[in-house]
Amino acid sequence: MEGSPERHSKKKVVAVVGGGLVGALNACFFAKRGFDVEVFETREDIRQAKIVKGRSINLALSHRGRQALKHVGMEEKIVSQGIPMHARMIHSLSGKQSPIPYGKKGQVNLIILSQNTSLLFAECVIYKIRLLLKPVCHVAAVSHRPDGSTEEVEADLIVGCDGAFSAIRKQFLRRSRFNYSQTYIPHGYMELTMPPINEEFAMKPNYLHIWPRNTFMMIALPNMDKTFTCTLFMPFEEFEKITTGDEVIEFFQKYFPDTIPLIGADALRRDYFRLPAQAMVSVKCSPYHIGDKCVLMGDAAHAVVPFYGQGMNAGFEDCIVFDEIMDRFSEDFNAVLPEYTRVRVPDDHAIADLAMYNYIEMRAHVNSKWFLFRKHVDNFLHFLMPRAVIPLYTMVTFTRTRYHEAVERWHWQDKVIHFEKMRFCFLQALSFFLNLLFEGFFMPLNI
Repeated sequence: MEGSPERHSKKKVVAVVGGGLVGALNACFFAKRGFDVEVFETREDIRQAKIVKGRSINLALSHRGRQALKHVGMEEKIVSQGIPMHARMIHSLSGKQSPIPYGKKGQVNLIILSQNTSLLFAECVIYKIRLLLKPVCHVAAVSHRPDGSTEEVEADLIVGCDGAFSAIRKQFLRRSRFNYSQTYIPHGYMELTMPPINEEFAMKPNYLHIWPRNTFMMIALPNMDKTFTCTLFMPFEEFEKITTGDEVIEFFQKYFPDTIPLIGADALRRDYFRLPAQAMVSVKCSPYHIGDKCVLMGDAAHAVVPFYGQGMNAGFEDCIVFDEIMDRFSEDFNAVLPEYTRVRVPDDHAIADLAMYNYIEMRAHVNSKWFLFRKHVDNFLHFLMPRAVIPLYTMVTFTRTRYHEAVERWHWQDKVIHFEKMRFCFLQALSFFLNLLFEGFFMPLNI
């Protein structure tokens, strides 16, 4: 019995698998609670790497992500490394540019790069978290060393934050009643670089630049070094049709003529063939936990396509939602983990579906006059009735409204607005008909 108090007072050990954005932030959350935290990562230390490997689609930090960062004192450090984004800038075929604000005045997205993982790693050091550059390969917590040997790791909780192709999630697939699906969209992406002009941005930097072309699109986002990362999203078969440098220029001349002098014809001919178009995958699974020993977060639980700018924000929100549930259940993993699955699964599935939908909006709907009219109507109604009518983008990007509740409210608002539109049209038609009727009834007789 004398050993019992020591056993109960001993710090719990948490093994975070994956040292990317969500894994590093998660480690900070657990360390802030006083847990002993170990982070396992296969890649080299990103703080010291000269070349950071991996995909480089720019990351949009909005309210959900900022709230999570704020909780561990990291918000200002990350925000200071970003560029504020006020609106979308739509580029027509003629070269005309038209801004579409994200929300009300003062509401901005914030674009940051994945290299900011190094800042989160640095915060891990401040929290005295043990960073281990090696992977944990089994839920039973066996770590594989680079030399091929293994080491058993004892942990009270394993947190899988190891990305869309998670090694931890593979262990879940061995278990009964674990649901899993992955969907590759038929479109790929290719990145090109727009260099600075006279050491300044080649375009206005505080915008998400979009060239919507219905079945495909290109976007451009600013970087801290005054370049733009231009990302072409297009069906794979369209990428494969272009086989020579002259065909690249012909394609850009037809669909993105204003970008050729900004990117450079020689750079286009060269960079288009530097790497093949990359695939994009959406992952859904459930449940997110095994007993009280293991839980999935971030892309390991819910990888999404990048068209709503919520992949990182959803992963960061995972951290703060888990932390809030830890408060409610007094850090009892036996109660916390199933509750986390119950709360988080419908939200993550909702944002995965929204991200798919937003691709259609970005490449096609923004060209529609009806779409632009509805945007103005939604914003006007939100101005008049800020609590009754909230645009979907506002709920998703500028609040912590649960994703699935935002979708439900969006559908309800859409039905109400559609009903009011039909009622207005009916009343206009009725008024017109009555005017005709009474004008005919009282028409003077010619005798």
